[in-house]
Amino acid sequence: MEREPIELECSECQRRNYSTTKNTRKKKEKLQVRKYCKWCRKHTIHKEVK
Repeated sequence: MEREPIELECSECQRRNYSTTKNTRKKKEKLQVRKYCKWCRKHTIHKEVK
């Protein structure tokens, strides 16, 4: 299976807010996306965790 499910964790409050999939054959590095955190009530960097 090429695409694996991953979760995105807020860098400030450490809550896992989002889930998505990632092609592990093409992208080896961890995903970092700037998204809205409803607990922090602002846009923060969300990092990939498994």
